[in-house]
Amino acid sequence: MQVTFEEWTQGREVPFIGTNAGAQELPFQNWRRFKEAFAPELISKAIVESERTVERCLDPFGGSGTTALACQFLGVYPTTVEVNPFLADLIEAKLSKYDCDKLANLFGRVVRSARSKSNFKRIFEKTPPTFVEPGVAGRWIFDRPVAERIAAYLTAIDKIAEGKEHRLFRILLSGILIRVSNVMISGKGRRYRKDWEKRYTDPALVDRLFEQAVRQAIVDIHRYSERACCDFELTRGDCREVLRDTNSFDLAVFSPPYPNSFDYTDVYNVELWVLGYLKDPQSNKELRESTLTSHVQVARKYALPPATSILLENVLDRLNNARSEMWSKAIPDMVGAYFSDMSGVISTIEKSLAPRGELWMVVGDSQYAGIHVNVADILCELSIDMGFSLEKKDPFRSMRSSAQQGGRRELAETLIVLKK
Repeated sequence: MQVTFEEWTQGREVPFIGTNAGAQELPFQNWRRFKEAFAPELISKAIVESERTVERCLDPFGGSGTTALACQFLGVYPTTVEVNPFLADLIEAKLSKYDCDKLANLFGRVVRSARSKSNFKRIFEKTPPTFVEPGVAGRWIFDRPVAERIAAYLTAIDKIAEGKEHRLFRILLSGILIRVSNVMISGKGRRYRKDWEKRYTDPALVDRLFEQAVRQAIVDIHRYSERACCDFELTRGDCREVLRDTNSFDLAVFSPPYPNSFDYTDVYNVELWVLGYLKDPQSNKELRESTLTSHVQVARKYALPPATSILLENVLDRLNNARSEMWSKAIPDMVGAYFSDMSGVISTIEKSLAPRGELWMVVGDSQYAGIHVNVADILCELSIDMGFSLEKKDPFRSMRSSAQQGGRRELAETLIVLKK
């Protein structure tokens, strides 16, 4: 029997769809904790309120797959783009169909195989030296016995499973990595736990948590497999490049990275290295360079800002005049290039969007040297120049600015709705 969106969201009431409050408790969404810019209910709202019947929906910044997964439950064909290979696999793992009996059988074989000696060297030889005890300068992310259990499971998964089952088991294992490590991850990146040196992590915790994760995932898959739409299109790569090949669609719902000088790949750095997506500093650099220009944590050539926004021109003048006060002299160039990137993405979407189709995006402001960058207003100005009409611009929530952004002023996050 077909499972509805309301059954998946468990009939909950979300006070503000501008937060992901409660979303981590939903089936599939708890496979890997993820700070969403919006709740799944926003996608439902966008589809219901669309003047045009929505059959296809685009998310050019796939993240953890919230838009795509919600679309499947709502009977809409999702097209998703994601540049981070770990997140792309997370999305595909959630959207795929499985045989639960096969999963249970394969997992039993993986558990038995993981009791054997692992190929520890192959798994961890290319990770940075800080990852495994003894680490560097007395600091490491994983105690050696814990790392050995992780390696044992990765070795077993590579040996036993293949295809979508192989991907799923790796993703579920990735969901426990931080819990068995000596570090914590927040929106500001990675830091060591308080008194981590005194903390003992039983290697058997890896076994228990992984088994719990797989069992819960099989329950999720079994209960929610019959969605209104079971198909999807996932493109791995830089949306600034691959969107040009996108088919026509009726709606776009997404949240791009914010121009806050933070490299979001840092949040997934542990998974990227342990699962082998990154193999050396060069691959790390290439991934950073393929992300939207929203940070200054990798040296790159910055695109010139678009010339069609007076608001942007004014804020860039102020940022350039305050360049000497900034922790990075590249920040004004980054901000200009960010709007160049976003202008290109929005323009490409406009070309593929059907008549009367809508674009819903959640964006966040920034602040440097006390200068407020009103991202929402600038993007609205740029979008209107492309031919969009502005249907709605609603404050979503506020976020604290980081120390790097020069203070603790609340910065706005805004929902923008544009119509072609």
